Amino acid sequence: MQRLTVTDCRLLDRAERVDIAVDAGVITGITPTESRPARSGPTIDAAGALVTPPYVEPHIHLDTALTAGQPRWNVSGTLWEGIERWAERKALLTREDVLARAEEVLRWQVAHGVLHVRSHCDVTDPELTALHALVELRERVRDVLDLQIVAFPQEGIVSFDDGERLMERAVAAGVDVLGAIPHFEDTREDGVRSLEIAFELAARHGLLVDVHCDEIDDEQSRFVEVVATLARRTGLGGRVTASHTTAMGSYNGAYSRKLRRIVARSGINLVCNPMVNLTLQGRFDDYPKRRGLTQVKEMLAAGVNVAFGHDDVMDPWFPLGTADPIQVAHAGILAAQLSGQDEIDEAFAMVGERAARVLDLGEGYGLAVGRPANFLVLPADSPFDVLRRQVRPTHVISRGRVVAETPATPTRLTWPGRAPEDVDFARR
Repeated sequence: MQRLTVTDCRLLDRAERVDIAVDAGVITGITPTESRPARSGPTIDAAGALVTPPYVEPHIHLDTALTAGQPRWNVSGTLWEGIERWAERKALLTREDVLARAEEVLRWQVAHGVLHVRSHCDVTDPELTALHALVELRERVRDVLDLQIVAFPQEGIVSFDDGERLMERAVAAGVDVLGAIPHFEDTREDGVRSLEIAFELAARHGLLVDVHCDEIDDEQSRFVEVVATLARRTGLGGRVTASHTTAMGSYNGAYSRKLRRIVARSGINLVCNPMVNLTLQGRFDDYPKRRGLTQVKEMLAAGVNVAFGHDDVMDPWFPLGTADPIQVAHAGILAAQLSGQDEIDEAFAMVGERAARVLDLGEGYGLAVGRPANFLVLPADSPFDVLRRQVRPTHVISRGRVVAETPATPTRLTWPGRAPEDVDFARR
């Protein structure tokens, strides 16, 4: 791999401007710009732009992406009709179909600066068509991004015929993470048993756990306490994630206080998918209509790691989306009322460093000498600026190579009484 130097960078944890040297796909130096050493090879002048680690997608469904309206639209907009529409589309899956759609969305993600992706994949298909396609795709894109695959039993483990065996087959096929959907199982007991099965498999095979948990407006759906307790008792802790947990938006104060202690003590992660959670939840309410989000602010205050995910891109549950993590973080700020300056900085971390913790990336993530040269050049001066203006990266660097470029072209404005001028919406 060739050398690369990115000069005059602004980093989140340093006051002075720095140059970043890359060789053979690894960061070999981070030095003050004022003491710039001689370097050979290509150079990118960041011109004071913010350089950050790449974005991380902690929750997406690549197998269902780009299927909205196929074969029918989700007219009610509910989670449940989405599952019904997907069951119809699932019967039409082919390897080529899944590969084409999933790769297209991965290309969108990389263009936006996402280089680490966790995709859930429905394994309640006896042929495991989508799963085998995503395993193949994981190898195909390895030189550009990291793809984790979750065995996601969309229609249940215990309540779905042969569900447990399909999970075992998914492990044999090479998944990275085991999932569950306890609130969709037929009974509370089935839901608990489904979690036990997922945790037993994960412990046996050294895999991570990511559960679609309490994705419902029912205040009686309380499986996150089971997930947290199993995580603590099995020692899996931070290798476990509870995704969605939208029922938390309906819990009473007394139970919420108890639950925050249980979740914080367990060390598990939470993933909120603000755009899709807002779209799907509260559909059975008249007014007042519930927001359908987990307790983002409260869990952050309790010391719980919370991340933001996109969830769906143009599929039976969500007809919109471009796989842009900054759009997701922006929606999360609005939905979870993260309007304080520190809270906005946390929202940026929730599609970056906090999401990296969900994927258990460890030393493979971040800007430091010796780490993989994966980072973004953002023409902004702070996370606040990135989120307010929804800035796109001018350069996406993966394994030391520039894999995406977006010119930072301002808008040209003609205004009465003024000469034509550029408008970039920045506030200096």
